[in-house]
Amino acid sequence: MIPNPEKLSLIGRGLLDRRHFLGNTAGALSSIALTNLLGVEGLLAAQSPRVDPSHPFAARSPHFPPKAKNVVVIFCAGAVSQLETWDYKPELIKHDGKPLKNGPEVTFQGPAGNLAQPQYQFRPRGKTGKWVSDLIPHLAELTDDIAFVHSLTSKSNTHGPAENFLSTGFLLDGFPSVGSWISYALGSENQNLPAFVAIPDPRGVPQAGSTNWGPGFLPAVFQGTPMSASEPVRHLAPPAQITPASDNAARSLLARLNARHLEQHAGDGKLAARIASYELAARMQLSVPELSNLSDEPAHILKLYGADDTKNATKAAFARNCILARRLIERGVRFVQLFNGAYASGGELNWDGHNKLKEQYDKHAAILDQPAAALIRDLKQRGLLEDTLVVWCTEFGRMPMFQKGAQGRDHNPDGFTCWMTGAGVKSGVSHGVTDELGRQAVQDIHPLYDLNATILHLLGLNHEALTFEHNGVQRRLTNVHGQVIRELLA
Repeated sequence: MIPNPEKLSLIGRGLLDRRHFLGNTAGALSSIALTNLLGVEGLLAAQSPRVDPSHPFAARSPHFPPKAKNVVVIFCAGAVSQLETWDYKPELIKHDGKPLKNGPEVTFQGPAGNLAQPQYQFRPRGKTGKWVSDLIPHLAELTDDIAFVHSLTSKSNTHGPAENFLSTGFLLDGFPSVGSWISYALGSENQNLPAFVAIPDPRGVPQAGSTNWGPGFLPAVFQGTPMSASEPVRHLAPPAQITPASDNAARSLLARLNARHLEQHAGDGKLAARIASYELAARMQLSVPELSNLSDEPAHILKLYGADDTKNATKAAFARNCILARRLIERGVRFVQLFNGAYASGGELNWDGHNKLKEQYDKHAAILDQPAAALIRDLKQRGLLEDTLVVWCTEFGRMPMFQKGAQGRDHNPDGFTCWMTGAGVKSGVSHGVTDELGRQAVQDIHPLYDLNATILHLLGLNHEALTFEHNGVQRRLTNVHGQVIRELLA
């Protein structure tokens, strides 16, 4: 029965018109053909990754040929002072002890004091003559291989939200970390280990805790796995009273039950993902003990990293974490997040130098410097740095003045330094400038979005195309911002 045309909408009436119908059909078929041709030519916008729930860590193709296959992020929690490390400011020495003209009377934690010169001597390093502090002599020797960004900015001067912003691109909790985005996009080259591993500092976890390696609204399988040289993956081995034979029998029965359920409920992605997680855990029972056993590392490697230091137990423990990071990269783990420094503690357990900056930095640098430099040297001598990007970062910087009545610097999100080395990165370059006192970025200013966009780019990922729909919004690591810092690219 043909409906009464008078009761149809204008669009419905149009469909009854043979001429319009044929015209619309021709246009639709042409659009389908054009879409197919553009897809074949690679001219369409990149699509979100297609993840098989039963094989979530299968290696996936990037948007374009990558320069790097793996990433190590050395995250110094507590906000390292750029003025005591990488950003040399002779004018700050000249004006030491003087008030900052037109400066703020009050900063984050209270009244501002006078300008304070760097607490360590700076010297020119390597062939580039880059001025770097004596605080970090081992890392200073590597400056010819490093690309510095001196003009980064953050959106927060509070440690927890600032760590979130660096790791997830957002101040609030609940958003995926950069490592989760990368393992979601690319999977892993090793199916016996997690794609993303977070290595907490021997002194504890950072201020924002597991948010730094959390999956946010991405599937939970893409969360980073926390482990360290002293604390391997928890609950991996069965209790002592369970024999290997009974453990194998239980897993075999579980596998049969899961397979039967999947046959009856084809396409159950959540169950497939859970099965994949348990299967990975089973494989990790064999792979993790071998990975975590550093006893086969030769004495000269332990010495290179400082893992044999009997006088500084924290340094030795951090050094073993650095060796673990190298072993993870050797085995194809996609993203390794290595923390130096723990939670807020008046600067005792991390780089938050408000009151006794030099006294505390002497301790923290002794833990960081040799092991971190050795990690980069070791990756390079093994040929791994050709495919591995190493990023050194911190959540914000410090002020050029001391706090009133103290010997330390307050929080400064308006200009600070991070750097990269390794795959796809220019050697011995310094990009961006802070003002003459190191307080504020004034040239080639880059919000932290740009650092994350650059990391993704080096892995062959377009930060604007790597998205995930959440609550009706196409979310991405860089929100609606971000530019690749092309001055750092080789």
